[in-house]
Amino acid sequence: MTTKNIITPEPTHPGEFLREEIEYRGITQTKLANDIGVKVSLLNELINGKRDFTIEYAMMIEAALGIDADFWINQQASYNKSKATHDTSFMAKLAHIRQIAAAL
Repeated sequence: MTTKNIITPEPTHPGEFLREEIEYRGITQTKLANDIGVKVSLLNELINGKRDFTIEYAMMIEAALGIDADFWINQQASYNKSKATHDTSFMAKLAHIRQIAAAL
């Protein structure tokens, strides 16, 4: 079986998990932004998947919510990898590289 036959779901940005968590806890974006010392617009971009979770953001969220920074970092890495696998142009490039490598 080849991976071409496998349909993978669209990736979930870690911001979606953060949105769900703060809604569950009844925390507003404004409060969390103030607690971690960032602008509300920046936090909103994280939550809406318009900005990546850096190690620093992950550590600040860990400090505020008690959710391990590794969770946010790993979710971001998984999201990035999944986005790459959904990029047909990039996957074609990888296939080309693999053909070259196989000939070596």
